Amino acid sequence: MKVIFTQDVKGKGKKGEVKEVPTGFAQNFLIKQGKAVEATTANLSVLKGQQKAKEKHDAEVLAEAQKLKEFIENEDTIIEVKTKAGEEGRVFGSVTSKQIAQSLQKQYSVKVDRRKIDLEEPIRALGYRKVPIKLHSKVMATLNVHIVAE
Repeated sequence: MKVIFTQDVKGKGKKGEVKEVPTGFAQNFLIKQGKAVEATTANLSVLKGQQKAKEKHDAEVLAEAQKLKEFIENEDTIIEVKTKAGEEGRVFGSVTSKQIAQSLQKQYSVKVDRRKIDLEEPIRALGYRKVPIKLHSKVMATLNVHIVAE
């Protein structure tokens, strides 16, 4: 019997897949527990519609990420982070991705999740840095950050 999985079922199929499974397994387990529906022409057309809507949404998210990348990589876009510093340009503590995200929000009203800011290690010195940001699985941007003493 052909079924369309509505949930991931370990070892059998993932959500949205159409597969041939034994009739008893489909009727007594998958359909009964709502993990799959029978693959009728009506259900298949609904599935195609859902897949098209998901593709359209993914394309919009990707376009938005590319637009944000252009803004972030603009030469005029420099984030200024103020922190306490001692002699020779050494920062007391460090500048973290959270502080960079907050400064980006304050200065340009652009909200970026701090976990997407890819700092290998916290910044411990004053000056300019290029910080990579992962905006999307296919889009990476480089943000210019200027660390200044208060």
